[in-house]
Amino acid sequence: MIERKRVLITGAAGFLGSHLCDRFIAEGYDVIGMDNLITGDLKNIEHLFKLEQFEFYHHDVSKFIHVPGKLDYILHFASPASPIDYLKIPIQTLKVGSLGIHNCLGLARVKNARVLIASTSEVYGDPMVHPQTEEYWGNVNPVGPRGVYDEAKRFQEAMTMAYHTFHGLETRIIRIFNTYGPRMRLNDGRVLPAFIGQALRGEDLTMFGDGSQTRSFCYVSDLVEGIYRLLLSDYAQPVNIGNPDEITIREFGEEIIKLTGTNQQLISKPLPKDDPKQRKPDITKAREILGWEPKVNRADGLKITYEYFKNLSPEELNKTAHRFD
Repeated sequence: MIERKRVLITGAAGFLGSHLCDRFIAEGYDVIGMDNLITGDLKNIEHLFKLEQFEFYHHDVSKFIHVPGKLDYILHFASPASPIDYLKIPIQTLKVGSLGIHNCLGLARVKNARVLIASTSEVYGDPMVHPQTEEYWGNVNPVGPRGVYDEAKRFQEAMTMAYHTFHGLETRIIRIFNTYGPRMRLNDGRVLPAFIGQALRGEDLTMFGDGSQTRSFCYVSDLVEGIYRLLLSDYAQPVNIGNPDEITIREFGEEIIKLTGTNQQLISKPLPKDDPKQRKPDITKAREILGWEPKVNRADGLKITYEYFKNLSPEELNKTAHRFD
């Protein structure tokens, strides 16, 4: 009998972490999910608790991590990921990107495990290069409102690469661009759930500025496929994973209005400080090294996501949040 490989996924009860748990269970792994539930929700993984291949540890990775037994892989996805979260809990955001990654890397050394870390397009800040390639060093304000998240991710990359070069640890770094799909929190402050939530509540859709800033939206199953391929590759440098199909916020709002069949208007508010004007990944490396590119077009992905949000309870639907991105 072949022994199953064992993977630790931090941030397991979050949007991306829960989808990763599903994927690795489906691939035949034993999965340990870890989350302190500060932004995660157990309902995202409650369907896994009945499985013998799944364990859950309620734990903060900023504190010492102990996992008995062998580990083959560690995926570090624990972190507040939306502006409303990291502006509300800035210290925890910095700690999970510094103490948290240090603990994960130390555990990986002890277990001789490979580590994949979730970095983000936010390491590019408000970019001066378009589209963004992995060689671009970014335009980040370390003391601005987004600095706690941006610099946590940049430090996380630096610490990971230091363990790779100094200790010879097997490491992988993914830079994630805007991702969407079921299990996103409707009130997390990001543009897609904010627009859909406003449409479902019969409110006007709020965009910032004139809506000319751009984003590139990747459906969650495409992102998970890219993560899985990168983990099993032999490439240690950062890799962008995202959908290069770029759209303005105004055009995106119009798509949501059409999708939801509502007659709301797009209204404008002032741009937040350091709001990125453009977001579009260059995915040349992902195509060449991983043989990866997104498969789900935005129209299909939005339909699935909209159906998920439509089925939320009235209590969840009426939880509003300030918009920041």
